[in-house]
Amino acid sequence: MYKAIIRPILFLFSPEASHRIVATLLKIGSGIPFVNWIIRKSFCVNNLTLETAVAGIKFPNPVGLAAGFDKNAIMYKEMGNLGFGFVEIGTVTPLPQPGNPKPRLFRLSKDNALINHMGFNNDGIEKVAERLKDRKQGLIIGGNIGKNKEVANEDAFRDYNTCFDALFEHVDYFVVNVSSPNTPGLRSLQEKEPLTNLLSGLQQKNEQHPRTKPIFLKIAPDLTNEQLDDIVDIVKNCKISGVIATNTTISREGLKTDTTPFGNGGLSGKPVLKRSTEVVKYLSSKSGGVFPIIASGGIHSVEDAMEKLDAGACLIELYTGFIYEGPMLIKCINKEIVRKRKLKQS
Repeated sequence: MYKAIIRPILFLFSPEASHRIVATLLKIGSGIPFVNWIIRKSFCVNNLTLETAVAGIKFPNPVGLAAGFDKNAIMYKEMGNLGFGFVEIGTVTPLPQPGNPKPRLFRLSKDNALINHMGFNNDGIEKVAERLKDRKQGLIIGGNIGKNKEVANEDAFRDYNTCFDALFEHVDYFVVNVSSPNTPGLRSLQEKEPLTNLLSGLQQKNEQHPRTKPIFLKIAPDLTNEQLDDIVDIVKNCKISGVIATNTTISREGLKTDTTPFGNGGLSGKPVLKRSTEVVKYLSSKSGGVFPIIASGGIHSVEDAMEKLDAGACLIELYTGFIYEGPMLIKCINKEIVRKRKLKQS
């Protein structure tokens, strides 16, 4: 029904307008007990076989919602009702910022893709932290953190540290985002020295707490193998928990759509699948599997998800695939994971 009826209607509107419509409808539906029950019954797979322990956290299932969809922590509960085992909110910055001028989000329907140059638009860390205070236990929440646009890279730690402090009591894990192409100069923080300084500082702050929180690094798919080697060394040396591979790409290779009218920005969706999986596989092999990898990028089918897991990922995240394929994709992936895990046990 989603692809035949709902998606064509949503695609009549701009991507950001469609997003607001979906958020509103989900809020209304989840507020009606009977409708909420139907939603959960339709999409959630409740099976102990799906439980996945990563970085000291027990995830109810390994299929999560990537950052960017629920930037401001306004519909994470509704996302849990659709079957996600975890939701990554953000990217959040210390101060609210409007992001880049509109239009800034574009569909490439022929390619099953999106191009965005949102620019970390969000309500700011104070409002987001407030919304997470009353969250119920069960759904795992990750906090994706970044820096404000006007803050220089040499002062970036201050912003990441502010977000870390504000969210510490309200999220289960952190994601350090230095890989978005939509904040000028941000990707320079992926270079070895500044990234080591940033992650070391956050991990030192983390270790001051009686109970530390896992810290993951989100990287771009455009890194070379030599840069990925540096990432492996940095993760080990800084003693953070792991990596999320990958963010959006600046590549436009192989697209059917002419992207000239859309300007610069990050490409997500099916065209990112191959390179994202290559990065997962390379990191897993190079590291010897000593740290967990969360795979994100181009997952539009059960086969795509299994490919990511087979490449060495322990968890996966959806975003563009969720928009194009609908919530039934979550259920189908989880059911296939149950099937495969039961086969292994037998």
